[in-house]
Amino acid sequence: MRVIARSTLEIFWKRHPDSEQALRSWYQEASRATWKLPPDIKAQYRNASILKGSRVVFNISGNKYRLLVEVVYPIGVIYVKFVGPHDLYDKINAEEYHGEPVQGNKD
Repeated sequence: MRVIARSTLEIFWKRHPDSEQALRSWYQEASRATWKLPPDIKAQYRNASILKGSRVVFNISGNKYRLLVEVVYPIGVIYVKFVGPHDLYDKINAEEYHGEPVQGNKD
């Protein structure tokens, strides 16, 4: 899968260094994946939440952070839509969110 954009993840982990290892691991795993359908993601990430509109939510750093992506299965592309603290994620509508992808200031 092609992840767009790794730079978004980097911006976030620079603000929240405790998320770096988990986001790097997710990025590496997702980049190597060949997900064709949502059950492929669930097979790899049991705690991922599959939403409408080909969106998926991943728990990052023990659920301290949330990563919202949109997966375009036919072409193998993952768009990062949101990465931020759990409390900010709770304030958005994940199925329709089109705001700034990086959320949360450095603690």
